[in-house]
Amino acid sequence: MWWKEILFTGAYSGYFPVASGTAGTLVALALYTCEYLVFGDVSWAVNAAVIALLVYPCIRLCDAGERYLGVKDPAEVVLDEILGFKLAVLFHPFCWKTALAAFVLFRVFDIIKPFPAKRLENMKGGAGILIDDIIAGIYTNIGIQIAARLLPELALR
Repeated sequence: MWWKEILFTGAYSGYFPVASGTAGTLVALALYTCEYLVFGDVSWAVNAAVIALLVYPCIRLCDAGERYLGVKDPAEVVLDEILGFKLAVLFHPFCWKTALAAFVLFRVFDIIKPFPAKRLENMKGGAGILIDDIIAGIYTNIGIQIAARLLPELALR
């Protein structure tokens, strides 16, 4: 079970005593940066395929985290933030401005849980844990797309 705990807590970042979701998103940002440094800009199609392949295992791992910690949607489970952030930066070539904008927007959307995230997070188990972060990632991605078109001087690319 130890390896599942490492995964669902984002390398134990979920145990950070304050703002564990932010700590998990920092891990996601670090993973995103490492992915870029190792592989360069990877095709959006490859990234989309990786995300699609990870959804089911992430649901199962979030289920395991909920059972292990004994509460619904425990704060310590941050794998959902990691997958949500991966969605937030999908379609965008690596750029520090984009990465930081995605970090901030993703945290805002994850905290405020705009429609339909708040309603859907009531789903049972890992799906309920993951769905609001998937929605936050999608909203973040759209927000960055809009900003890149309306404010080209920000050079988010």
